[in-house]
Amino acid sequence: MKRREFISLLGGAAAAWPLAARAQQAGATRRIGALIAFAKDDPETEERLAAFRQGLAKRGWVEGRNIHIDYRFAAGRGDQFPVFAKELVAMQPDVILGHTPGGTVALQRETHTIPIVFVNVSDPIGMGFIATLPRPGGNLTGVLHYEATIVGKWLAMLKEIAPRLTRAALLANPKVSSYQYFLRSAEATAPTLGIDLTDSPVQTAADIERAIEALARTPNNGLILPPDASTIVHRDLIVALAARHRLPAVYALKTGGLMSYGTDQNDLFRLAASYIDRILRGDKPADLPVQAPTRFETTVNLKTAKALGLDVPPHLLVAADEVIE
Repeated sequence: MKRREFISLLGGAAAAWPLAARAQQAGATRRIGALIAFAKDDPETEERLAAFRQGLAKRGWVEGRNIHIDYRFAAGRGDQFPVFAKELVAMQPDVILGHTPGGTVALQRETHTIPIVFVNVSDPIGMGFIATLPRPGGNLTGVLHYEATIVGKWLAMLKEIAPRLTRAALLANPKVSSYQYFLRSAEATAPTLGIDLTDSPVQTAADIERAIEALARTPNNGLILPPDASTIVHRDLIVALAARHRLPAVYALKTGGLMSYGTDQNDLFRLAASYIDRILRGDKPADLPVQAPTRFETTVNLKTAKALGLDVPPHLLVAADEVIE
């Protein structure tokens, strides 16, 4: 064989090798687990998972073509997280999406080797998921939901729309949320606004009813709803009780209640998809910095404000991304 022919043959083989490798990778179906805190038929679930799949498809991963996703839905029940986490880990997926602190805790207990990407988690360091935000250091990384200082914004909004307010209750389930993380921040901030803070941990619908009815026995009280799977599942009940007892409330997520200020949930799930993609392509969770949210939304419900006899300050309306009339 002539030298020129040999070099041409060698060059052709070298060019073909990565193409063959990519073809082999493209032909293999990768497996993703997803432990979701909400119910399967919840509109919030459907919208967020649609954004998640959109984020994957944008990067070339299409369900039914080159990825298979195993879903488990806890429907706000903390006792289901360990059961579903065990099931998903037993399937040995390439990576798992962990939704909310409760779901992520359960997954972390089951595996220290399978990569986990968390979403809707606000205190990943305090909960022991990661070492630091820039260098997680283990098999977990993901998308930060909120910093603790967000509570100051919620309290300020509540005081602005209800200037006579003197007491606010922080309502959430400590077993499936970063309750203490938000409570500490609220306790530090509330006195500067002339607000007494009430600690109102709940787990069930009955707990929620009792807590809100107790708060409503005295005037000038309000509600703060930090992110929590249990209260999200029972959001219609909370909105109805707040309206019945004429309690102003601010929510971390859109609920149809008086006001909300929080992250763009669909954007968070698309960000989580970007890390699923990187892990499927070989990156290690330990080396992927936890991502911070970049998009926040304010919603004001004028109909609810009118029913509560509240005047919405003009600057709140101007700042609102969505005004419900």
